[in-house]
Amino acid sequence: MRVKQIINRKPADLAVALNHLNDGPADLLLVFGSIEHFTSADFHNTLRNAFPEALLLGCTTAGEITTEGVDDGTCTVTAIKFEQTRLSPATTRLAGMDDSFAAGERLGKQLAAPDLKAVLLFGPGVKINGSALVNGISGVIGNTIPITGGLAGDGGAFRETFTVGGRGVANDQVVAIGLSGDRLRFGHGSFGGWEPFGPARKVTRCTGNVLHELDGEPALEIYRRYLGEHAKGLPASGLLFPFAMLGEDHSAVGLIRTILGIDEASGSLILAGEIDPDGYLRLMHASTDKLVNGAESAAEAALGMLQSGADYLAVLVSCVGRKLVMGDRVDEEIEAVSEVFGSTGVLTGFYSYGEISPFATGASCKLHNQTMTITCLRED
Repeated sequence: MRVKQIINRKPADLAVALNHLNDGPADLLLVFGSIEHFTSADFHNTLRNAFPEALLLGCTTAGEITTEGVDDGTCTVTAIKFEQTRLSPATTRLAGMDDSFAAGERLGKQLAAPDLKAVLLFGPGVKINGSALVNGISGVIGNTIPITGGLAGDGGAFRETFTVGGRGVANDQVVAIGLSGDRLRFGHGSFGGWEPFGPARKVTRCTGNVLHELDGEPALEIYRRYLGEHAKGLPASGLLFPFAMLGEDHSAVGLIRTILGIDEASGSLILAGEIDPDGYLRLMHASTDKLVNGAESAAEAALGMLQSGADYLAVLVSCVGRKLVMGDRVDEEIEAVSEVFGSTGVLTGFYSYGEISPFATGASCKLHNQTMTITCLRED
């Protein structure tokens, strides 16, 4: 497997930057960039003209990740040439949040194959139920096939996000690549670093990923009480205070839910993924040190799944909420991951509105929030 990468800083310079990257064929271009890049004139055509045979996969971000650290307003293009791995593209339009599960099923039918080993998946970051999307795919391809990826960002604005795939750039498109082949090695890891605070609140009314009531009160009202001054910045300020999902016995289930939007009229919160209608929710907060330690743990888990070897690609998808908490120290999260991987691999990725990964080897895939998820790819 051969991996090369460029970081382009101005949309008008993309064609020239791709010339420096195009010194050989590529099977896949992973593309993560700002809204300004994805909406610039001829963005898709420029990528396609530079690599006419390569599949395209990627999305807009709330920050771009490479080995060099974290950038904003750039576009990272990673060209991958596989030796034995076979790639199968899948794309579907998302009609709205209620279409999320069906969209996953449509993708699953496109991806299903006897020798399917793993799936890379990227979807819009708004007007989507990410957990329903993942469940829809898993219901078709099976729970043992790892699905990793994330939901697009738009710099923290939560207005409009974009993905890129075989049909070009769109704000309502879910894109995926299925990977097959006996020589493919696929590792993954996910870890948070957040800590709960305050009492557990009973979910008394919810619909999918829309939280209407906690303890019989409008969820938005309770949430605003806890946030105090931070409530003025909703929904963006909600990234600093996500929910931990708890079971009926108040035990943690290992999933975090962040807020994608609010509905003033109904007093409800729109979360990135589904909520257990019989469960409890508890607010969380974090420090930079704990988040950095969490990223390091995710890297160790992902690398530990690979057999010995070098020349790998690591795809990092971390939540924009982590970036907001860490502020000027956000590069420390990427530095911690780089130290685990050493100098033999290439890092790419982005800050997202939702992260997709299994909990552990053989476990079912889930939509995570406020988590660092890492996918490692290499070939024997």
